[in-house]
Amino acid sequence: MAEKGTVQETAVVGRWYFGGLASAGAACCTHPLDLLKVHLQTAQTKGGGSATKMAVTIVRTQGIRALYNGISASIGRQRYDVPIIGDCASGVAFQDHCFIGVFENITRNIQCYKHVFDGAFRVYKEEGFVKLFRGAEMATFRAILMTVGQIAFYDQSKQLLISWGVIKDNMIGHFTASTIAGTIATALTQPFDVLKTRLMNAKPGEFRGIGHCIMVTAKLGPMAFYKGFVPAFVRLAPHTILTFIFFEQLRKNFGYTVVLTRRED
Repeated sequence: MAEKGTVQETAVVGRWYFGGLASAGAACCTHPLDLLKVHLQTAQTKGGGSATKMAVTIVRTQGIRALYNGISASIGRQRYDVPIIGDCASGVAFQDHCFIGVFENITRNIQCYKHVFDGAFRVYKEEGFVKLFRGAEMATFRAILMTVGQIAFYDQSKQLLISWGVIKDNMIGHFTASTIAGTIATALTQPFDVLKTRLMNAKPGEFRGIGHCIMVTAKLGPMAFYKGFVPAFVRLAPHTILTFIFFEQLRKNFGYTVVLTRRED
């Protein structure tokens, strides 16, 4: 029973693992776009080329299944979205994405390995434990901005648009809010994404550090930091949309009800 001067309300909240399930499902749908983005970002040419031409080349030379190279590592890294979705804190993103760096490295070089576990074992055996975290600094900075861009802007966009009467708390509203979040997240993270990808794919001794990587990339022109922006957006926007739609549907259908108490206005 509510105390005097307070009001009790009920809310349906998601379970702790819904974030990972939603992210993994979205990754299965958007992985080919992520693979094209990586190929474009590591191209040593000005302009970065065309995503369509790159896709055609991959399919012709390696087959249609090559577009899903690295899917096991991609799904593996999504498990770290479990504690992040629903907990919009850069500190959580920092801790979790230090470990995501391991899966990122394997995803970027998956053509060299049979699967994610083979990749992790071979990197550890041939290059050492530290090499598993190559590029983790950029992955961490990118993760912090990604957390802000996706989760914070999704929640705020949804709340504001609902309060203004523009959308309702339904699938169309979730689609609208997640599209806004995906656009902002791509713009915030693309420079760090380019640097992270180049560092993770660098040959031994190619870059002396993050500063050197930035200088080398800058020589290709200002737009070099936005190489692969279109496939990155095309990949990230659907991934963000699908992740939050999956999460909201899991929350509504399989979540649990909690009672919230607030003071009367």
